[in-house]
Amino acid sequence: MSSSVPLEFQSPENIGSSEELARAEVYGLLAELFFAPPSQDLFDQLRVAVTEAPMAGAFLERSWGELVGASRRLSLSAVEAEYVALFGGVGKPAVCVFASWYLAGALNQQPLVQVRRTLELLGLERPQGVLETEDHIASLCEVMRYLIAGDDLSVSNLAAQQRFFNSHLRAWVDGLCDALSAQAQANFYRAVADFARDFFAVEAQGFDLLEV
Repeated sequence: MSSSVPLEFQSPENIGSSEELARAEVYGLLAELFFAPPSQDLFDQLRVAVTEAPMAGAFLERSWGELVGASRRLSLSAVEAEYVALFGGVGKPAVCVFASWYLAGALNQQPLVQVRRTLELLGLERPQGVLETEDHIASLCEVMRYLIAGDDLSVSNLAAQQRFFNSHLRAWVDGLCDALSAQAQANFYRAVADFARDFFAVEAQGFDLLEV
């Protein structure tokens, strides 16, 4: 990924890639933000990002502007502390980021088994050194990014994207976003949740219209 800033909100002279690549970049950005606090480089990109899409009223403009605005108001150290308060700590975190929690009420349940079966069929596996299970929202977003931007068209295609999104993301991502938005300590990540909710809604609408 050449940039973590979605193509729709880069300067017009930098826009030359397809809508599909833009989608992949959004999934990559969400994966980064949910997996860990933003790196200094990513945070710097967000703070200087264009907040108006090249075409008025374009996709995600409002929630993207709020995310960029939050990155400009807050320091990176504040965002790092917020991430720990929301997703870290000892015991159950304030906000859980695993599909099993929302779909089955506990961690490491059938939704995780189903994700692992799908990844096996796709020829994918959890990287060594990664402790989070495969139903982590960041992991699922990374798989979607691969299914959009991967070179193997027998795997990376619209039909595979639709199946994976509908099977492993669609039913629970709004619950995650709602849980984040409800947290009093959420500031930067409330903006992330709003952006993610809008993006996933557009994805769902697009897949509903898709005939594959």
